[in-house]
Amino acid sequence: LLAEVNAAEYIPEKVKKAEKKLEENPYDLDAWSILIREAQNQPIDKARKTYERLVAQFPSSGRFWKLYIEAEIKAKNYDKVEKLFQRCLMKVLHIDLWKCYLSYVRETKGKLPSYKEKMAQAYDFALDKIGMEIMSYQIWVDYINFLKGVEAVGSYAENQRITAVRRVYQRGCVNPMINIEQLWRDYSKYEEGINIHLAKKMIEDRSRDYMNARRVAKEYETVMKGLDRNAPSVPPQNSPQEAQQVEMWKKYIQWEKSNPLRTEDQTLITKRVMFAYEQCLLVLGHHPDVWYEAAQYLEQSSKLLAEKGDMNNAKLFSDEAANIYERAISTLLKKNMLLYFSFADYEESRMKYEKVHSIYNRLLAIEDIDPTLVRLFISMQVHLKKLVQNLKFIYYIDDNNTRVLFERVLTSGSLSPEKSGEIWARFLAFESNIGDLASILKVERRRFMAFKDEYEGKETALLVDRYKFMDLYPCSSSELKALGYKDVSRAKYAALIPEAVVAPSAPTLKDETDRKPEYPKPDTNQMIPFQPRHLAPPGLHPVPGGVFPVPPAAVVLMKLLPPPTCFMGPFVKVDELMESFRRCTLPETVEAAVELITGSRPDAPMEGNGPVENHAVANKALKRPNADSDEEEEKGAVAPPVNDIYRARQQKRIR
Repeated sequence: LLAEVNAAEYIPEKVKKAEKKLEENPYDLDAWSILIREAQNQPIDKARKTYERLVAQFPSSGRFWKLYIEAEIKAKNYDKVEKLFQRCLMKVLHIDLWKCYLSYVRETKGKLPSYKEKMAQAYDFALDKIGMEIMSYQIWVDYINFLKGVEAVGSYAENQRITAVRRVYQRGCVNPMINIEQLWRDYSKYEEGINIHLAKKMIEDRSRDYMNARRVAKEYETVMKGLDRNAPSVPPQNSPQEAQQVEMWKKYIQWEKSNPLRTEDQTLITKRVMFAYEQCLLVLGHHPDVWYEAAQYLEQSSKLLAEKGDMNNAKLFSDEAANIYERAISTLLKKNMLLYFSFADYEESRMKYEKVHSIYNRLLAIEDIDPTLVRLFISMQVHLKKLVQNLKFIYYIDDNNTRVLFERVLTSGSLSPEKSGEIWARFLAFESNIGDLASILKVERRRFMAFKDEYEGKETALLVDRYKFMDLYPCSSSELKALGYKDVSRAKYAALIPEAVVAPSAPTLKDETDRKPEYPKPDTNQMIPFQPRHLAPPGLHPVPGGVFPVPPAAVVLMKLLPPPTCFMGPFVKVDELMESFRRCTLPETVEAAVELITGSRPDAPMEGNGPVENHAVANKALKRPNADSDEEEEKGAVAPPVNDIYRARQQKRIR
């Protein structure tokens, strides 16, 4: 029994290391892969905790939800499977997850009396949600085959089945996807099999829409190529690979916005664009700009439909925009102030003031965020409402004349693009401090249109300037980098204002490594790692084992010298050398030292520090180094050596 308990409690070493990595970085995908493999080899009752942690950390990953659901299906826990589908299916529009759902319904509901109705409802539900997916061909074909296999008794039932199959075929043949050509061929054969005379006309009627969808399908496939659609959503890493994926996703969304189907149905265009945003959010859910741009697009579509008189869809898209904000701040971006502020402004524009208050209160209720920017933003709005009733304040601000001045300068046409950009930035800063939301949005829109080429794709980055205050930003530094934010609205006019004025009010955003400390800090540039030595001499360093580094000049010299291993001897006998130093007699005056060196003292010691040489050698040592050779010969030269080989050869030649 004890052995069984120990075996049950045993945790592999690799799992322990993975858990430790996840404590440091909860989004470490390599560590999660180890835990997933371990969970797949365990009973579901034991692995369920790991799967719950997984989908809680990555709630938008269809691949991870599918792993969890398949594990429950394998254990035949169908009640839990249906609850899992309820949790994820509507939020995660992942093609493999939806195929898993249809397979589950087909396999588990087959014996029910209402199986046909439930299966048909499941297919219709799936096509409404995921039918625009480029890889949805198999779902269309499965639905058609299911309808063809339904037993029909009587001519009425047969006609109903034919109508149902034809309806699905006709929907699928105008839906851009891979293998649309095969679906069209199958549809043509199906119509010819029913009535060859009517088939030609029905095929011709839909041939134009099919050709259009086939053209778009090829573009669709090209745009989607290279996208990593199974990657789980993680916070911005600011890596080149991530930047490439972000650019490709935005290219896909922009392609959908360009209306490749060339349809006049604004509702269809909006649905396709929002499907692209939903696919993007499965991978880039931690990027606030994607959420904001999705909500903005829905808001624009709502206004456009309202102008056309389609009030039902206009209200539907308007509510869906609010739902996008709600999903963002309720799931992956619970602490992103930019989205809270945008959500509050959006609800304020719809005059839902109670909702605005609840949004700000939710943000202030978060414990581990700095509420300074939130309180400043709210208090500024509150005080402005009070001050507009103060005549002295109105006279002091004189906002109407200021607006007139800005308008006159900007519409004069005499400014260069650079100068006008600076004026636009000042105008926006003025409205942000004094004006209401409508006036701010108006100036932002006009400035964006004036510099459309320069600001294209930077709508969310420009939004940061609306909500920032001094060095307080509504996003984290990694999110700002992912947005490509560089203080675009205020950097242009910073050169016009003295530095002492600009510094506190319009600081430019820098990398964390480039920012100057806001309080005194020691200079750490000269610090070196502390590496204690095992046998360091005592007293060299206040910390035992520590050694102070060698001065730079000595380091250079030591590099030039040969290493100690090159010296093989002779070695100095230190004891004898010190004894010689001890016994030597040093002169006390300079004159005595000179006499000792020149050898004039007869009682000079024979050993020690003073040399004992004859007078000739001493004179030679004292001779000027640059003296002429003739003078040396006249004063007497030293005799050549006896065994001088060179001189001996010269003598032989003379003889």
